[in-house]
Amino acid sequence: MFGQRSFLFGARPSCVDRQLDWWRPRRPADLMSVYFEFDSTDAFTTGALGEPGKRTFVLQVRADGQRITIKCEKEQVAAMSEYLRKLLADAPDVSHGPISDVMQLSQPIEPEFVLGTVGLAYDTLSDRLVIQLDEIEVSSEDETKISEQDISHIRAHITRGQAAAFCKHADEVVSSGRPSCVFCGRPINKDGHLCPRMN
Repeated sequence: MFGQRSFLFGARPSCVDRQLDWWRPRRPADLMSVYFEFDSTDAFTTGALGEPGKRTFVLQVRADGQRITIKCEKEQVAAMSEYLRKLLADAPDVSHGPISDVMQLSQPIEPEFVLGTVGLAYDTLSDRLVIQLDEIEVSSEDETKISEQDISHIRAHITRGQAAAFCKHADEVVSSGRPSCVFCGRPINKDGHLCPRMN
C-alpha cells in the first residue's frame, strides 16, 4: 500500500448534466464497474475533442495491452497538472520523459466512465506517482444511486518522467481552447465577448 493519498476534488453536481450530454453511462441495473491497477503504465495522457468552446476532455491510461479512456472536465485536467507538479517538486529531478507521440490519444476514444474523485500520491519505495481515478456517482432516471461497490476505479503507477510529460501536455491542451479576456479572465468566443468589466 502506498503512502498517504490526497484527494484533490470531485466533479461538481452542476457539471453532471454537461458530462452526460456527450456520453451517458448505463443504468445502475445494467452497470458493470471496471477496476484496473497498473503497476507499470505505458502512457498517461489527456486530450480534447471538438471545437473551442464545445470541447470534450478525456484522460487516457494505456498499460498491459489495455486502453482506458475517462471523460473529465478541463478544470480537472488543470488541477491534476497543478498537484502533480507539487508532488514532483518534492521528488528527485526528472532525467527524461516519454516522446511526444506517446502523449497523443489512442483511437478509438470510447470513455469507460465519467471522472469523479481523483487521488494522487508519490510512492517513495517504487519511485512512482500513484494516480487513482474514481467514477462519479450518478443517479439514473429512476434516481437509484450507484452503490460504492459499483463505482469504477482506475489506479495507475507512473514514472516521474511520465508525470512531468503529462503536466506539460495538459497545459498545452487546456490553453489551446478559446483565448481568455485580459480584463475579466473569461473565454472569448469567435463572435466576440461581452466583458463585464468593460461595460
